[in-house]
Parts: sequence; C-alpha cells; structure tokens
Amino acid sequence: MSMNLSSNAPQSLAQKLIARACDRTSVQVGEVVMCQVDLAMFHDSSGARRLQPMLQELGAEIWDKNKVVHVIDHYVPEIDDDARRIVRIARDWAQAQQLPHHYDSEGICHVVLPQKGHVRPGMMCVGGDSHSCTGGAFGAYMFGIGSTEMLGVVVTGEIWLKVPQTLRMVWDGALTPGVVAKDMMLHMIGRFGMNGGAYQALEFAGEAVRKLGMAERMTLSNMSAEMGAQVGLVAPDEVTTQWLRDVAGVQDNIDTQAWQSDAGAEVDTHVFDASALTPMVAAPHSPANAHPVGDCVGQSLQAAYIGACTGAKLEDLRAAASVLKGQRVAKGMRLMVAPASQRDLKVAQQEGLMEILQAAGAQVLGTSCGACAGYGAAIEGAAHVISSTARNFKGRMGSPESGVFLASPYTVAASAIAGHIADPRAWLS
Repeated sequence: MSMNLSSNAPQSLAQKLIARACDRTSVQVGEVVMCQVDLAMFHDSSGARRLQPMLQELGAEIWDKNKVVHVIDHYVPEIDDDARRIVRIARDWAQAQQLPHHYDSEGICHVVLPQKGHVRPGMMCVGGDSHSCTGGAFGAYMFGIGSTEMLGVVVTGEIWLKVPQTLRMVWDGALTPGVVAKDMMLHMIGRFGMNGGAYQALEFAGEAVRKLGMAERMTLSNMSAEMGAQVGLVAPDEVTTQWLRDVAGVQDNIDTQAWQSDAGAEVDTHVFDASALTPMVAAPHSPANAHPVGDCVGQSLQAAYIGACTGAKLEDLRAAASVLKGQRVAKGMRLMVAPASQRDLKVAQQEGLMEILQAAGAQVLGTSCGACAGYGAAIEGAAHVISSTARNFKGRMGSPESGVFLASPYTVAASAIAGHIADPRAWLS
C-alpha cells in the first residue's frame, strides 16, 4: 500500500496516514476529517453482544465483511454461565454473518491481528478495545473506539477524527541487557502522566527504537493508551517488512518509504538516553506511579503473572525463560504464565521455553486476556502481585484487595524467584 504524497507543508507520519485515509495529499493539525476505514476489529466483549442488537434495530448490514476481524479472547476458556453466554453470542453471530476473519481462542486480539497479516503500513484501522493502538507498531493508524462509534464504522466504513498533534519520543543509544520496551513505556508514562499524550499521536523513533523487534515495538504502541494517546506509531522499515513476511506470511510488496515523518514536520520532540534506563516498576494503582526497580527491591509478593499483549509474546517468554532457567519459584509464590497467542505458545514449546518455565514452577494458563482483564480468580488471595500487564488500576485484574506492580517479563521472572521485587540484572549477569 503506497501513495504519492506531495504537500507544501512537511507532514508527520500521523498526518500522512490520515491524509491517505481521507484521499488528501496533506492534512493540518486540528482539522476534522472523514476517513475511510481499512479494517475494523472487535472481540467477544466489545463485539456481537453490543453490535448485534443495534444493527438489528437499524435494519443495517456490515459494510464489508472482508474488512472485519472478529476475535474471541476475553471470556475464554469459559468458566461460568455468564462467560458461556457471551461467547455463545459471539460464536453464533460470527457464524450467522459468515465472517471470513473469525479467530476463536487463538490468542489476544492485538497479537493475533498482525500475526494473521491483517495490519500493514499505511492502513487506517479501528478496534473495539482501548489497546487497539498496538497496530501503530506496523506503521498503521489504529486506535480504539467504543461500541456506538464502532456501529457507525461497521455500517458506513467511515469515521471522523481530528488530526492530532504528534509527540515524537526519540530514544538515542542502546538499551542495556535486562531493559526492554516495557521499561521504556513505564519511564515515559511516569514522566508525562496518564494524560500526558491526551488525544495526541505518539511516534517512537531513534536508534534504540530501530533496534527493537516487532514484538517490542508492539509493546510501545500498545501502552500509548496508558498515556492517553490516540495512536502510538513506529515508522515501518526492513524489520517491519521481514516480520510481516516471516510471521504473517505477507508476500505483497510493502512500501515503507512513504510512511516516514518529513523533516520539519510539526511535532513536539522529546529525547531520551536508552543506555541510562534501568528496569522500571509501576507501583499500585497506576502505570504512572513508575520508579526505577532499585526503589522497589524487597517489596513482598505472593503472585507473579506473565501474560497479556504487553508481556507474554514469544519474545517475552524468551526473556522470562532466560531468567528462570535452572531456577525455582520462591516458596509461597505463585507464578502464572498465559502466552499471548497459540502461535507464540507453539513456538515457545518448540524452543523448550515452556519446559523451562514449568520446571521453575510456573502454572500455564490459556492463551487469552485472562487476568489482565480481571477474568477468573488468578490473583485472589494475593496481597501484592507483580505483573507484565499494561494496567494496575485497583480491581483491574479482578481482586480489589490486591496491589499490582507492573514490570517487564525479566523483572517479573526475577521477582518470582526472589519472592519479592528484584532487579533482573542480577540473574542475567
């Protein structure tokens, strides 16, 4: 997907993506424009049970079923009658609509979507989930919307938006061992706050970002939501192209050059030194309550959770296994691992990662949103939990009595061994 963009004023990546979607050569910050949607994604929680009755009331149909992706990931595996009811509605509707892109219990939507080749550079996409901004890692303009707005998209294939200002987060240098994208995001959220990027476009750039693999870039884009941003973008490059070919099986020619911010574009730039970053921990009850791990070392824990779209992709499982190999979870600690997708689980099994995790004492849970969305009783009875998820609001993971600390898979794994919050670099050295 490419286009010839010509404009007198330099354009940011966000502006270029929006301009393409509204069939313009350029757009200006603050403009309100109507965009054509290339893809709409929703899941068992945000989809059929909300959209079906509204579509019936309107007597309306889906504008283009080939541009809809339906994922069942929030209420599986079903553990009670309410979950069974919600999942049944989703499955029945997908079958009745004969949706061609329907993924049932294959993993978390934000991971399954790109792994199945649905997100590519240049696209305009929406999702019925606040972390839909994950798609921005691929140079696509993707953001989350509510059910009423999704109804409008599903019927018309269009959505309006106000062209946002871009905050360009430039990471110079290189990350040190044991420090990853999750730490970068917790540092930025701690600095700018939960509303630091409110209705703005984040663009992640610099040497350290270019060195990141796609899974790590997805973590950056995903947690843009925790800064209040509409999207979190990474300009596509050869890393993007190779991943789409190797993982998603995309053989089409992928234009990456068209989707780069112009020099002189209207952006607000912030520069960070990747080499100075240490592992980070966000204390209860906000991702913005972020601190260097050294400030939190020794905090007692009863449970550790490696899961979610930010913390249980294949690369995350590799990180955890590198710490846990030959180790055992501390007495009195529970370690739970919920791989992000069936594909990631399969490769992790082939690489021997799951064997390492289970030998260390980990309990393997389903490839779904699980405890990240407060589903099930995974953290009940634990006063303090350390988790690789994106949010630690009170009650977010199900138990309002638990205080949740956010960290990278490295730090979660090290803390599970220690029985308290620990610096993972001690195990990596």
